Amino acid sequence: MPASQAQRPGLRARRVRLAGLLSWRTISGKLIIGLVVLFGLAGAAVSLVTANSLSNSLMSSLNQQLQSATQTWFTCVQSQDGDNEQADAYQGNPNSYAMCSGQGQAPGTFEVLLTGNSVAYKKTVQEACPLSATDTATLVALKVATDQNPSGSSSASSPPEPDSSVPTSPPAPPHEVALPSLGGEYLLTKIPGPEHGTDLVTGLPLSTVDGTLSHVENTEHVVFAGVLLLAVILGAGLVELSLRPLHRVAATATRVTELPLDSGEVTLPAGVPDSDPRTEVGRLGAAFNRMLFHVEKALGRRAASEARLRRFAADASHELRTPLSAIRGYAELALRHPGPVPEEVTHALRRVQAESVRMGVLVDDLLLLARLDAGRPLEREPVDLSRLAIETTSDARVARSDHLWRLDLPDEPILVNGDEHRLHQVLANLLSNAGKHTPPGSTVSVALTADPPLLPGNSGDAASVWRGVLPPGARVELSITDDGPGIPPELLPELFERFTRADTSRARDASAAGKSTGLGLAIVDAVVAAHEGCISVTSRPGMTRIAIILPLLPEPAGQAQSSPV
Repeated sequence: MPASQAQRPGLRARRVRLAGLLSWRTISGKLIIGLVVLFGLAGAAVSLVTANSLSNSLMSSLNQQLQSATQTWFTCVQSQDGDNEQADAYQGNPNSYAMCSGQGQAPGTFEVLLTGNSVAYKKTVQEACPLSATDTATLVALKVATDQNPSGSSSASSPPEPDSSVPTSPPAPPHEVALPSLGGEYLLTKIPGPEHGTDLVTGLPLSTVDGTLSHVENTEHVVFAGVLLLAVILGAGLVELSLRPLHRVAATATRVTELPLDSGEVTLPAGVPDSDPRTEVGRLGAAFNRMLFHVEKALGRRAASEARLRRFAADASHELRTPLSAIRGYAELALRHPGPVPEEVTHALRRVQAESVRMGVLVDDLLLLARLDAGRPLEREPVDLSRLAIETTSDARVARSDHLWRLDLPDEPILVNGDEHRLHQVLANLLSNAGKHTPPGSTVSVALTADPPLLPGNSGDAASVWRGVLPPGARVELSITDDGPGIPPELLPELFERFTRADTSRARDASAAGKSTGLGLAIVDAVVAAHEGCISVTSRPGMTRIAIILPLLPEPAGQAQSSPV
């Protein structure tokens, strides 16, 4: 049983490969089918030409035999009538002509002596001659040309010499006539007999011609079928061998498409070895190799530019933290001045302090993104997502008391392996966005599910976007769903890009819309990616759902978990 199961994928692969090899959509299929069609047309043409030529040749040969048999039959009958000078030919004993049928006539030769509308004598050499009345009528109805007389005379008084081979009249015209009583079709001649009122009919069966043609056609069919089969086998092998370089180009291109080319350093596969400019596939391979070289060079430059940009963002963020702290300190010190300070100065100092705090948050976010981009490892320890969901939802309920907040958690704690502080930041950012971009009275639901479906389903006209790769094995899904106005479809593809801000009309108030840094969801994306998870966003008017899918911790930690607050 295991062996048969192991053979099934190989058999299925061979079937798929054979179907692709003979498919009209593929180049190999078109070449093989075209080759078979070409051989088939050539075979049909050869068969038709051969059959026509052979039929003409056999009919000409049969006609010559018939003319010779007619001459022999007439000569013998004339000599028999000459021996019987006292009686007409048709008045004598018809059996006296039997010796004429045995002298120099081929087996199967049909001979008839007609006297008016009746048969005076009939014979088929070495075969039976059951001539029916219908066939007799057919023979009587045949035309007789008046100029046909092999002896050149209508009198039997002077019989010709036996060795005379040159008739004085043209050959008798042949007729193809079906004689069912004799078993088929015959080639017949009908000429005037040696006496007035008599006709001589001579015939040869067409069965020999038909049999020869049938045998040749059957032989041709077998030969051409073998040639077609051989053409398919050899053609498939030759085409497959010729297209093997093209398959290598396709395989290399497929490997390139599977690489993450959107960001980071990328190592492209080596080019294809087929680059002979004298062949079509070689020219394609050379062009493909040049394209890979240019793409790799461009990706290298992009990666270097991104690395320089990350270093600049990290260095700038790090360097800006000190002057921002100094600005906040001096602003607080100035606000604590005991003496009278003008109201305009106090307002200015407070604005400096608020903006410096906002600038500090922005710098911290940029520094965090720079560190995540640099691949700095996060802390790895068991984290209780149930507890994090309860804590962050409680904080959001306090901050946005005009919203309805709901929790849907399993009975048992769900643990993941990750950085608790960063995961807390992810949930806080998502809940903050849900509160900012939905009107008062909106409902925000937080749900935690272990082993969710493979792909979250979309319904209606909802638009969706995916970020990251679905983690293998056991998974956990943390979703935040609101019934707000939804995310504009044109914004979804760039939702997790840095400094992306939603439309101000979606914000709860104008002041909240203007204070967004556009880095919250970028941080969410980077932290989830660092935890080897993915994000799914589905949105339509009246529903927005953001789901974070993370690998589930295989074994629960031995430590005691904090109880939910």
